[in-house]
Amino acid sequence: MNTSSTLQPDPSVIGGISKAPFAVLPRLPQLFEDRAKRFEGLAETSRLASYLHFLADLSRLQATLSNSLPPVPPLDAEQVEGARAAAMPPIDRLMLAGQAACRETLEAFLTSARTVDMPQQAREALEAVIGTDIDTRGWMLENVLSDTIPPEGVAHHLFGAAAVRVHAARLAATLEAGRLVPVGPGVCPACGGRPVGSLVVGVHGAEGARYAVCSCCATRWNEVRVKCLACGSTKGIGYRAVEAEEATIKAEVCDSCQSWTKILYQNRNPSLDIVADDVASLGLDLLMHETGYRRAGFDPFLIGY
Repeated sequence: MNTSSTLQPDPSVIGGISKAPFAVLPRLPQLFEDRAKRFEGLAETSRLASYLHFLADLSRLQATLSNSLPPVPPLDAEQVEGARAAAMPPIDRLMLAGQAACRETLEAFLTSARTVDMPQQAREALEAVIGTDIDTRGWMLENVLSDTIPPEGVAHHLFGAAAVRVHAARLAATLEAGRLVPVGPGVCPACGGRPVGSLVVGVHGAEGARYAVCSCCATRWNEVRVKCLACGSTKGIGYRAVEAEEATIKAEVCDSCQSWTKILYQNRNPSLDIVADDVASLGLDLLMHETGYRRAGFDPFLIGY
């Protein structure tokens, strides 16, 4: 385990990086289908196998619903252009909880989730959520959308978070990527959400580019390779890993704000998924717990660990 306190620069940032598009919208249902496969693959060798299999099943359910629910009406063009002019995200994330389409997605997800094999604790949490009234469900959605999930309600909110990811991704997919603009360090240009972490990609036209990935709507946006996703600083950035220097998942740490986020090198391993590998790389979180840095990346599937 690499526990050195010395922060080293990212050795892969060498030479030029091709001009990459600023934003990449989620592709559905492929996003969730690929994630389910990755969860299953990671479960084969992980101590978290039962949890990863459970999340794989939820991801398959997300894929099914993202393709079978009634189409999500696109945002009003005037709203989109107004947000662009003000350098704001066009999707008002905090308003989603009150929208009928979001609540209907949650209802469909909860009903369908009953068919998923899951641990008894999760089963009890699911049935408890199904038994709640509309106001309680709205409160849960608001917690998910404001990234303020209470520790004592993690199991219950997990289902709400999974449903929100379906609705938000479907809504983001209706946007025009070319009309999105930067709105701030570590802020999703589509919905204003926090990133799970970031990916260094190897796709044609964006080789070596780095994309932060929204924890809510799955939109990707281009960020400078050596830059804190929490405060925007480009100074005092270093990297730590559980494995050797060739690790494909690292903690990017910032001395300016004492925070860290995960950075995944998809250009070295194309199968990496920002959510699946975030959960499976729990060992890195445990390593970082021993430091003075706080985790800035957000993933409702990891709350409670």
